[in-house]
Amino acid sequence: MPGGRLTQQERRQIALGLADSLPYAEIARRLGRPTSTVTREVMRNGGPTTYRADLAHRATERRAHRRRAAPAPESRSVTQPHGRDAEAVAEYEETLTTVLMASGLPKMPARVLTCLFTSDAGSLTASRLAERLQVSPASISKAIAFLEGQSLVRRERDERRRDRYIVDDELFYQATVASARANDRLVETARQGVAVLGPHTPAAHRLENIARFLDFISESVTRAAEQAREVLHTRPDTTATPDDTA
Repeated sequence: MPGGRLTQQERRQIALGLADSLPYAEIARRLGRPTSTVTREVMRNGGPTTYRADLAHRATERRAHRRRAAPAPESRSVTQPHGRDAEAVAEYEETLTTVLMASGLPKMPARVLTCLFTSDAGSLTASRLAERLQVSPASISKAIAFLEGQSLVRRERDERRRDRYIVDDELFYQATVASARANDRLVETARQGVAVLGPHTPAAHRLENIARFLDFISESVTRAAEQAREVLHTRPDTTATPDDTA
């Protein structure tokens, strides 16, 4: 039923929708479910190309059994700052991680980025990330390396000479611009093809249109990001809590 756990029949409908290349929003509409529910279900169970309804149903039952048998994880049991509902926070973190994965991030970098985004301080040490996510330091190190390569986090040394990993407003602007410029090499290569194939041939015409399209998109996104940059710096002051300063 809507609002409850997905049934096996609903999972089969999701699988059919994926097989028909329906967007998550349309599958959710047909089920009478939030789009985030369908997105999370698919991404937790192999992604759109490998999702199998019966396997997903059995995996969900196993996870539910483990949750009943295991002690409550820290994120749900500790007192949350600002009077937040721990269950609601945990649910939101799972949803945000799923959306980040759907946008192209691997699972562990998505989990780390979610952890940093939802931390009031916007920064955590590697040991604190490993503790909160209950994973090994090596997993955190690999995830951070990926995120740094995408300009999504930066690191700095604190007063105790520990590396802290930070998400801030300027980084988000830089990541947007870097993403927009990522097509520059393809634009350049497409235009090389125009010269090789002959400027008046159908193949060259196709490549030139691709180059013009991508060039326009990159320039538009970069210009919009520059114009909107100050929005990222206009927010109420926030105060770090003890939970975020470890």
